[in-house]
Amino acid sequence: MGYELRVERPAPLAFAELATVLGQAGFEFRGSQETGEVLARHADGLHAVAVWNGGLSGAPGSDWHVAQLARVSTLLNASLVGEDGETYAIREGRLEQLNGSASYEFGKVDEILAAGPAAWSR
Repeated sequence: MGYELRVERPAPLAFAELATVLGQAGFEFRGSQETGEVLARHADGLHAVAVWNGGLSGAPGSDWHVAQLARVSTLLNASLVGEDGETYAIREGRLEQLNGSASYEFGKVDEILAAGPAAWSR
């Protein structure tokens, strides 16, 4: 498994709220109230962006996946947090990673989403 990002917020996330927000934002869900996958569409395909198991997390393989996770987090009024405590956010239409006073900009969210889920090269 790759690097994991998790959606965190002070109030517990109920499945009903998750389902409502995902539906309104054009995401799809496959599974049950206990466990499942959050899917986002690009071109003619659906791509898994997160796993639900009472909480929401994902192991992104591209900037597109990070942007989709950041979108979900924003819609849920939550934070997207990495394993090392860094956060990911959308600010002024740009996807950023924040770690203390340092920040890294991935780029414009609309451009990242348009580019699709091309995997990071190693």
